[in-house]
Amino acid sequence: LNKYETYEALKEAIDTYIWFYHNERYQERLNGLSPLEYRAQAA
Repeated sequence: LNKYETYEALKEAIDTYIWFYHNERYQERLNGLSPLEYRAQAA
């Protein structure tokens, strides 16, 4: 586990992970693509 010195550092880590989870993480339901790749392919 990571330990954060400040609330701001913790919040930044959470925000970064949320961005990753919603945009870059490969998802089986999108045929193994990340959401960004899936949207680019659909356009």
